[in-house]
Amino acid sequence: MSTTNTDNATDARTTPRAAGRPAPKPRALSPARTLATAARVLRQLAHDPRTVALLLLIPVVMITLLRFVFDGSPRTFDAIGASLLGIFPLITMFLVTSIATLRERTSGTLERLLAMPMGKGDLIAGYALAFGAVAILQSLLATALSVWALGLDVIGSPWLLLIVALLDALLGTALGLFVSAFAASEFQAVQFMPAVIFPQLLLCGLFIARDRMAPVLEAISNVLPMSYAVDGMNEVLHHTDVTGNFVRDVLIVAGCALLVLTLGAATLRRRTA
Repeated sequence: MSTTNTDNATDARTTPRAAGRPAPKPRALSPARTLATAARVLRQLAHDPRTVALLLLIPVVMITLLRFVFDGSPRTFDAIGASLLGIFPLITMFLVTSIATLRERTSGTLERLLAMPMGKGDLIAGYALAFGAVAILQSLLATALSVWALGLDVIGSPWLLLIVALLDALLGTALGLFVSAFAASEFQAVQFMPAVIFPQLLLCGLFIARDRMAPVLEAISNVLPMSYAVDGMNEVLHHTDVTGNFVRDVLIVAGCALLVLTLGAATLRRRTA
């Protein structure tokens, strides 16, 4: 009898402490939590038509504008149109993702979510999945318009263009998620664009071949993912079959996106300081 009383007293002392302890954070990615996060983000996007228009229509508008800028020189449009087909989605996804993630943190949504049984990896993967779905639509629209409506002349398969454009959009999503951890406001998130996007835009080989740059600039361009996105587009532009260089370029862009997503999960903060 005394043993039972002692056990009950021990339970009474330890149970409140156990109940008051926070639940352990899951470390492994959970498909259920990831899909739930992606569904929530997509529902939020569905109630924000201006953001949807920015994501889906801006690349289409920019490609169309570019086509008519070079209306008298179709070869010029063919030369740079494929490259910009990958660059425009990257830029738009970077802007929207960085601002949307920062808004979730400043509003306290991330803090509430991370207080639940949800890891940072689930959150980042959910965002990447949601914006990746949008990126598919974005890339489909831009690629279909460029090839079949605007007359972009490519030797390779348009589906290969779509693959590179999609990977570029996913890379923009990953970069946006990553830099949002270092911004304290939406204005600061936009300010990261000159630091993250513009150097890649200048050194990616869009304006001049990378092997014609100064050696220092060429070396820098060799470690920037946008350079391989442009190279991949150019491979489709000039070759009928899938080349080894195209496979290399696609794998590098995909690997960079995965690496940046991992860094984004590691640096994600609950709230803005």
